[in-house]
This record gives sequence, C-alpha cells and structure tokens, in this order.
Amino acid sequence: MTTTSEASAQVVTGLYINGEPRRTQDNLAVADPAKPGSVAGYAAAASTQDVADAVGAAKAAFPGWSALSPQERAAQMAEAIAGIADLRDEDAAILSRENGKIVMESWVDTLVFEIRWQLALALAGQVEQDQILEPAPGIPVTTTVSYQPLGVVTVIVPFNWPVAILGASLPHALLAGNTAIVKPPPSAPLATTRIVQRVAEKLPPGVLNVVTGRDADLSGLIQNDDVAKVCFTGSVNGGKRIMEMASASLTRVTLELGGNDAALILEDALLDATRLDRLHAAVFDTTGQICMNAKRIYVHRSRMEELVAGLSARLEKTVLGYGLDEGTTMGPLHSPVQKAFVEDLVDEARESGAEVREFGEFPADLQLRGGNFLRPALVIDPSPELRVVTQEQFGPVIPIIPFDDEDEAIAMANDTWAGLCGSVWTEDPARANAVGSRLECGYVWVNDHGATRLDLRAPFGGMKYSGMGREQGIQGVRAFQDTRSIAHLDEAAAAAAAH
Repeated sequence: MTTTSEASAQVVTGLYINGEPRRTQDNLAVADPAKPGSVAGYAAAASTQDVADAVGAAKAAFPGWSALSPQERAAQMAEAIAGIADLRDEDAAILSRENGKIVMESWVDTLVFEIRWQLALALAGQVEQDQILEPAPGIPVTTTVSYQPLGVVTVIVPFNWPVAILGASLPHALLAGNTAIVKPPPSAPLATTRIVQRVAEKLPPGVLNVVTGRDADLSGLIQNDDVAKVCFTGSVNGGKRIMEMASASLTRVTLELGGNDAALILEDALLDATRLDRLHAAVFDTTGQICMNAKRIYVHRSRMEELVAGLSARLEKTVLGYGLDEGTTMGPLHSPVQKAFVEDLVDEARESGAEVREFGEFPADLQLRGGNFLRPALVIDPSPELRVVTQEQFGPVIPIIPFDDEDEAIAMANDTWAGLCGSVWTEDPARANAVGSRLECGYVWVNDHGATRLDLRAPFGGMKYSGMGREQGIQGVRAFQDTRSIAHLDEAAAAAAAH
C-alpha cells in the first residue's frame, strides 16, 4: 500500500478529449475532508468550449466505433483495461485523500471498476442477439427485432464510490457501441480522472473522454441535441435537475438516486458474529455514505436488546482517523455541509427523547482537528416521524425500531419515498422470499446487505424516488440501445390469410 507520505504530493489532473490530454487556465482545488485547509490536488475546470469539443469528439468517433462488432469492441476494451491494477495502490491513496474514506475501501473501489468492466465484456455475444417473430394467425410477417447503439452518452458519477459506480454503466455503454464522456464528481475528481484517462488512451480518439469542472459550466454534457443519453448517480434532487435539463432535448436518462434502505430482522434471525459483522458493515461502511447502505433497522421486539448489544460491541472498536493511517476504521464525512446535516438529525432525535448511543473518540492529531469527523451513533426506538427515520442520513447513524408483527414491519419499511434496496434476516428461506417480494425496492438481500455484497451480474436500480432504469448485466447493455423491428411479408401466409 502507498504510505501517507508517498501520497502527500498534490495531484493535478487535466481533461482528456479526442485522444489528447488538455490543460485549462482554470482549476478546481480539491479539499482534503480530514484536514481543514489542506488541498489534495487540482483538477482542470472545463470551459463551455471544452465541453462542446468533448461532445463533438464523441460524436465524430461514434460512426467508426459503432460499426465494429461487439466482439471487436470487446477486444479493444479488454486491451484498454489491461494493466489498470498497476497503479491501484496510488489511485486508492489519492481517492482516500480527496474522499476521506479509509484506503482499503478506496482500493476496493478501483477493483470493482475492473471487475464490472470484465463482466460487461463477457456479454459481447448477447449485445446484438436478434429476436425473430414468426408469422402468426392474422400476422403474415416474419419480424426481426434488433438492437443498435444510441450515440453519445454522458456518465456522471458521485463522490462516494466514483470508480466502482462508473463500472456499472460505462463498459456497458461502450460495449453497446456508444461513445462516452465521463464527468467525475467536482469534489473528488482526481482518482477517477486518472483511471479513465489511462483507459481512454488505449481506445480510438473520441471514444472515451473525461471532463471535469464546475457544474454550471458543464450543462452542455446534458442539454445538448448531440447527447443521446445521460446516466447519473447521485441525490434525488440532483436526479430531478438532470431530468429537467435533459427534457429540453428529450435526452434519455438512467437515474440511480438516493435510498432509505430498510433491514428487517425477523424473530428467527441468526444474529451470530458473522451476521452482525455484515450488518455493521452494511450500515457504517464509508462512514455511512453509500446509497445502498442500510438506513433503517426494524427488529422484532424480542431481538431488540440482542441486536443493539451486538452493534454496540462492534462500534466500540471504531477508530476515527485519517483514511491513509494504519488502524483507522472510519474516516470523515466528505463535506462540512453533510456533517452539519447528520449532526442535526442526531441532535433532533436526542431532544425528542430517543436514546442515542455514540461511539469512538475524535482524532487527537491536531492536523485533523476541525475535520469532518462524526462519531457513529445508534438511535434506539425513535419516533417514526423523526428525520433520522424519514430522510436519508448519508452518515454514520442508524435508527433501530422494534416491531411486533411481520405485516407491521413490511408496512413501515415501505412507508418511505425511497425504493432502492432492502434486506430480510431470517432462517426461513420461504419466508425470506415472501417478505422480500413485498418490499417496494429494486434489490433485496437475504441475511446480508450492502454494496460489497451486490451481485455485479444482476440488474440494479431503484423504484419510487430512488430512480429509474437499470445498470449491470445484459439489462444494463440494453439501457444503452434502441430497438428496431424489420418486418418481411410472408407471401404464403399473406395468401392464406386472404382466403
């Protein structure tokens, strides 16, 4: 692993457009969320002309790239990803500095990108798999339903797991025959830009471009007749803005938005060390800043005390600190605004009379004083109307709410704006399926929960305000394709139908 001192040098990244790196006169200073006043590096701030050039380059590259067979594209993409792990330690260290999370999570972040890329390439044989509809009574035609790429695609990723999340859509878009522009998060763009550029350098010019900058200057990546689709991962409000902007040109969108995931602990759940470790990670990984983290726990009243004790024992081992320091188990929140929001939720719950248990100690290092650190907390038996229950905390805090009846638990789990993920914890597989099928969300785990436990082959996406569309798997490829039907008149069938 790269040490703190080795990663301390500031990183500077540029744009990558039409096969060429590009510097800009203006740059974004990327803050280190653990160290107030410290800058992790600088990213190029694109102008509106840079954006137009990126879209133009992707548009120009589209005819040649889309003319290749999926197998030919897959071969070039396999070559482009080769060697991506060579700088993984360095990439992970940079991501930890700009994001705040512990370096192990950053290392996994970059690894998942590679895994998702390889899984997408394995779908090459299905990309153009036509469907044949034979003549039927009253329908004297043979119809071929085929697929074609959309064109230029913009992929926008968030700060929390930017590289891994990029892997859920970018390789599928390219494999389908589209060209792409990647927009990394403005508050944590460095590692993502480096990785995307290294891949893009091995593809034909214009096929893959990366543009960083201020959101106000990058609207041309969305509001543009030459952009066929925008794939966005982020907040609900961000998704609404993207959808509104895209509507002007009828640009298609896939939106993977926030979540308020419920974990249902039934009375027969096994709460051994392994299961409790999984649940703890599902809540507190990345300081709680993962859209598919568990955000609410509903536990059968008979298991409440046992569950609280098990999570408390794990939280007592929390070591708040710098993400690159050995021994740190939880880094800071990404932004001061988010820290203030989560603090407010906890204070509100405490003032309402709910029991709040906080764990860990703030770092003693003077360099970290004033960083975005927050002690992890359990909020025990809060009122269901409190914001810590109804809103997505996106921080290291979880409400734990008892229930007496299974139907009551399901109703509480579904009583939310969100529909991203959920989980059911029980030793009865049939019951797990029955309860899971009643949860109003796009993905359900059984005796598990969280991003690291996701089946990367399966379609992923949300219901309700958690978004629209699906990523991963062949469904993720189809999301970047249009369908065309070609009907051939069957003369014999037509003649028979006429008589």
